[in-house]
Amino acid sequence: MARGDRRKAWTRGAQNRWVWAGFAMPGIIWLVLLFLIPFYTVLAIAGGQLNAIFQSPEPVWNPFAWTGANYTAVFHELVGQGSFVGPIFLRTLVYVAIASAISLLIAYPAAYFVTRFAGRRKVLFLALLIAPFWISYMMRMLAWIDLLQSNGYVNRALIDLHLISQPVNWLGGRSFTVILGLVYGYIPYLILVLYAGLDRIDQRLLEAGRDLGLNRTQTFVRITLPLSRQAILTGMLITVLPMVGDYFTNQLLSGASSTAMIGNVIDSQLYTASQQAQGAALSLLLLLFLLVPMVYYVVKTRRATGEAF
Repeated sequence: MARGDRRKAWTRGAQNRWVWAGFAMPGIIWLVLLFLIPFYTVLAIAGGQLNAIFQSPEPVWNPFAWTGANYTAVFHELVGQGSFVGPIFLRTLVYVAIASAISLLIAYPAAYFVTRFAGRRKVLFLALLIAPFWISYMMRMLAWIDLLQSNGYVNRALIDLHLISQPVNWLGGRSFTVILGLVYGYIPYLILVLYAGLDRIDQRLLEAGRDLGLNRTQTFVRITLPLSRQAILTGMLITVLPMVGDYFTNQLLSGASSTAMIGNVIDSQLYTASQQAQGAALSLLLLLFLLVPMVYYVVKTRRATGEAF
């Protein structure tokens, strides 16, 4: 290649890089303004000190002057003597584990049905699956409250079926209600992700399994389920992460300290001036904890991509 041609190719490549950088610039600005700056502010507050006069946090912007006092206090609240955050954190993990398992047991058959058996009505079923996203999360929780209140439809139906003799106080601090609220709030995300994963499975692989003598159950266990493993992992990550930090579901459906989750603790601390620094430190420790499943997901995804190629 002549020197002039190489220069033109280099110039063209540089122009293309600037063009794509220009397209990425709005997203970069958005990320800096709405994530990096607020995140650094949380770090500054968590590493700062408490004003002794006004009992308000004083952020320290110099990272070399940050202190670990707030992290130490949060650690003692988690595992120290008389700790109260530790049991709440364990309760949150139990709630999320049960809600995730229930969501998967409901979402996978629903997504599998739409993918394999919906036929011409697939678009209709997809519209029904996306419909909950048209309504805000708060409105869906308020509808759930209307169903579960003492004179709601759930108690009426159970009384009419002679399963209970008097209304049950479902909203009076029951773990069962909070778990079902988590399932109800986040299961649409899981269904859509599972549908996308199942729909990408090559039908020829299923037909090959049937040609080799596998029945429907064996084809599902040996072909469909392994090929949808990555979709299951992705869907569980998308639903589990917001569940761990959720505070609104318990606040609306229970409001009792016996069902409080770690998100409720952080929310209460952020609304108390003298505890805002500890709330910031606790939120950062929770983020550090959530990095574990995120890193696991990235590693598994890279391995799956490498095996595919």
